[in-house]
Amino acid sequence: MDQPARSDIRPAGDAAGDNTLQGVALGFLAFAAFTFSDACVKAIEGALPPYESAFFGALFAFAAMPVLMRPGDRWTDIVATRQPALWLLRFIAYPLGVIGSVMAFTRLPMAEAFALIFLQPAFVTLLSLFFLREAVGLRRWAAVIIGFLGVLVVLRPGLRPLEIGHLSALVAGLGGAVVVVTFRAAGPEEKRISLFGAGILGTVVMCGALMIPGFRPPTLIEWAWLAGYGLLAALANVFLIHAAFRASAAAISPTQYSQMLWAILLGYLVWGDVVDLPMLIGIALIVGSGLLTLVRERRRGTPLPPPVATSRPAASVALAPQGEEDGDRSA
Repeated sequence: MDQPARSDIRPAGDAAGDNTLQGVALGFLAFAAFTFSDACVKAIEGALPPYESAFFGALFAFAAMPVLMRPGDRWTDIVATRQPALWLLRFIAYPLGVIGSVMAFTRLPMAEAFALIFLQPAFVTLLSLFFLREAVGLRRWAAVIIGFLGVLVVLRPGLRPLEIGHLSALVAGLGGAVVVVTFRAAGPEEKRISLFGAGILGTVVMCGALMIPGFRPPTLIEWAWLAGYGLLAALANVFLIHAAFRASAAAISPTQYSQMLWAILLGYLVWGDVVDLPMLIGIALIVGSGLLTLVRERRRGTPLPPPVATSRPAASVALAPQGEEDGDRSA
C-alpha cells in the first residue's frame, strides 16, 4: 500500500495530537541516533583515513535503502534521474561533506564540531540566493549574520589556534548545504531513492577510490565502530521517516538541535571535553540562527533544511516525502 503523499496529513482531533507527539518523540530518537553514530566514528580516533571510514559507513547506510523504496521502485532508480547535473552534484557534494564531518569529529571536541557544522542553514540561504534566485529578506539575512558571528565567537581567531578540523567542519556544513539546495532544485519529480542514493553511491565510489592506494583492513574493534557509525545512521533515518508521517516537518526539524546537548554530554563523559562560556555563547548564536531560519522558511512555505550534522540527504527526503509540493521558492 502506498505511503501518504504528504508528511503533514494526520487524523483530526486527539489522534492528530497523539501522532504529533509520537512524531516529535521519534525525531528526538532519530537525532540521538545520529549523534551516537558520529560518536562512533570519533571513537576510531583517526586510526583510519576519513575516506575509509566514510566508505564503510556508506556501505552500512545502504541498510536504510529498502525503507526509502516505494512500491514500484527498483535499485536501478538510484541512478535514474530527470536532472543529471543535479544528481552528479549530489553525488560529489555528499561524500565531501561526510569526509569533512569525519575529520571534524576526529580532530575537534564533538560540541565544537557540531557548532561549526550547524552553520549549514546559513550556507543554504546564501546558496539559495545565488543558485535558486530566492529573495532573501531582512530576517533571513539577520539569521545568516548571527550564525557567522557565532562561528567567530566559537573559533576566536587570533586568540586560539585554528586547525584542519575547523576547516573540515565548515566543509561538512557547506557540503550538506549543497545537498539541500540540489534537493530543492530537483523538486517533487525526482524519486527519493534517487535523492538519497546519489549521495550514498557517491560516497562508496569516491571514498572507495581514495582508499585503495593505502588501504589497511580495520581491526575488529574498528569494524565495531564502523558498524555503529553506519547502522545507527540508518536507524536514525528509519526513525525520521516514520516521524515524518506522524508530524509536520515544522514540528520535527527543531529536534535536530538536541544533537548539541548529546554532543556536550558525550564529549564530557567520554572524552573529557569542557565547554567554556564563549563556546556556549557561540553555540547559542549558531543554534538561534538555525532556528530563526527554520521559522522563517516554514512561514514562507520553503522546503525545510534537513538535519545538519554530516549532511544527511535521506533526512531531507524524510521531511518532505515524495509527492509533497515544493512550496513557494521565492522565500
